[in-house]
Amino acid sequence: PQFNVKTNRLTGMEALLRWEHKSEGFVPPNMFIPVAEDTGLIVPLGLWVMKEGMHQIVQWYSVGLKPGRLAINISMLQLQQSNFIYLLEKLLDETMCKAEWLEIEVTESQVMKNPEKTIPILQKISQLGVTLAIDDFGTGYSSLSYLKRLPFDRLKIDRSFIEDIPNEEENVVSQAIIALAKSLNLGVIAEGVETEAQKEFLIENGCNDLQGYLYGKPMPKDE
Repeated sequence: PQFNVKTNRLTGMEALLRWEHKSEGFVPPNMFIPVAEDTGLIVPLGLWVMKEGMHQIVQWYSVGLKPGRLAINISMLQLQQSNFIYLLEKLLDETMCKAEWLEIEVTESQVMKNPEKTIPILQKISQLGVTLAIDDFGTGYSSLSYLKRLPFDRLKIDRSFIEDIPNEEENVVSQAIIALAKSLNLGVIAEGVETEAQKEFLIENGCNDLQGYLYGKPMPKDE
């Protein structure tokens, strides 16, 4: 879950993958996502996540709940498929998911591998009304000139900068990212928030959208 601490309301949630293996139990994503990337299986897997996620968010809205936006991580391999925009539009139509209910997250490091190729795709997604977030911000060495051209709606501060708060060095980095987001008129959300001290620091510095174990651990949809 993602919360706005000023309104104390749920504003959205991030879809996460966990593989429940018959003999191995729960396999964490850092074990199977790299394999899916290397084999190309990330493309059909990502499509499945999008479809399942859209169905679920529509179901929640249909029974009167207001879960906010559903954030889905998209691999660059999937994003750069020639039919990605077509499939996205088709899924929105088939599931009756409103574009404003969806947020697509792409990591900073992946975007910066080939920004010239990525920018037009992101612009088409933005034109559909889908929100765009740049994930793991602060870890991918963004060129500020590119950051101005990328059609993102918000930055997500990487958990590596949050976990050591109130360490002074991490405080400075987080403060700089929040200030940068504001100067570019972007929203900002912090992930990996686990303590009251982290929460208070982020609020004091103008980051009001938070997610992490302080608000809820990853859980099945029924929970």
